Amino acid sequence: MPLVFVVAAWLPSADAGAARPDDAILARQAALDRAGFSPGVIDGVAGAKMTLAVREFQAAHGLAVTGGFDARTLAALGVEHAPLTVEYRITAADLRDIGPVPRGWKAKAGVDRLRYESLLALLAERGHCKSDVVRRLNPHCEWKRRWAGDSVVLPNVTPQRVAEPVAAIEVDLGQKVVRAKDGHGHTIARFPCSIARFAAKRPRGTACITSVAFDPEYRFKPAMWPEVHGIPSDLRIPPGPRNPVGLCWIGLSLPGYGIHGTPNPELIGKTGSHGCIRLTNWDAVRLGRMVRVGTPVRFVAGESAAAPAPGPRAHVAVSHSPAARRAAPHQSAVRTAAPSRALRPAAPRPAKEETPWD
Repeated sequence: MPLVFVVAAWLPSADAGAARPDDAILARQAALDRAGFSPGVIDGVAGAKMTLAVREFQAAHGLAVTGGFDARTLAALGVEHAPLTVEYRITAADLRDIGPVPRGWKAKAGVDRLRYESLLALLAERGHCKSDVVRRLNPHCEWKRRWAGDSVVLPNVTPQRVAEPVAAIEVDLGQKVVRAKDGHGHTIARFPCSIARFAAKRPRGTACITSVAFDPEYRFKPAMWPEVHGIPSDLRIPPGPRNPVGLCWIGLSLPGYGIHGTPNPELIGKTGSHGCIRLTNWDAVRLGRMVRVGTPVRFVAGESAAAPAPGPRAHVAVSHSPAARRAAPHQSAVRTAAPSRALRPAAPRPAKEETPWD
């Protein structure tokens, strides 16, 4: 879809008590996102995630690691030469992907797709930002009266380059970050993540990627969820952005574990999972296009954690919806490339479905 570059400014917020987004911070967060060094969900407010992202960007590009935006860092990010925002045209497909989100497991299993709950939520994901950012950039929009072909303004998060294959993945359990490494061990992308709430369920050591699925289904198994009552048999949870594993599932050779998206992007890094590594949907999809079956994965800064507890809590069927197959042109390469020699673990056994903790 073509994007038209425009420039926009923040308007005053109606929430006097909330931190007010800043143009310069928004531009810097968007630039980090474009470069693949995600600052988390874009909100226009300086925070710890942005500081960590810029430190890693500086280290990766041979700059002084200060965590601040000095002139050389701003130049390397191209902040001054890229527009702050882009114009996004709403499509008919966008509108079809909006609908009520059921709350219970049975209700979720009874629909054909778990869609965005509102146009505002969909646009926030398109802009990798909070819905408040979308509102502020479009102060005169009537969100219930938008049609296909209408335009809105979103942060400019168009990637600087096409996603490139990576040699290895590093999951830093201490900093809650997933890093993509090249063949020399250099970080070429990094994404904030959520990890298991309990240390005993955090993976350790090495693994490798066994599958990548875009827009995956989710398999709910009641035997693995003793706290859920009244569901006597397995349930197929349909795909969609509000599916429990979001828009991308990256299966690992550790039984029951994977890296995946989320229906709640603003909670990344703030809440714990049952064991899997959660990313925002947009970061999970970006990472999914960079990895291959066999890509090695190493877990660091979690060496004191116990080995993964046995027994999964749910199943993800590693299958793509028809829409996902059409939207994932790189998928054929995902299943054919050989693993890098660096950090190469034992070859994975083929499987039709993984069993993540979520």
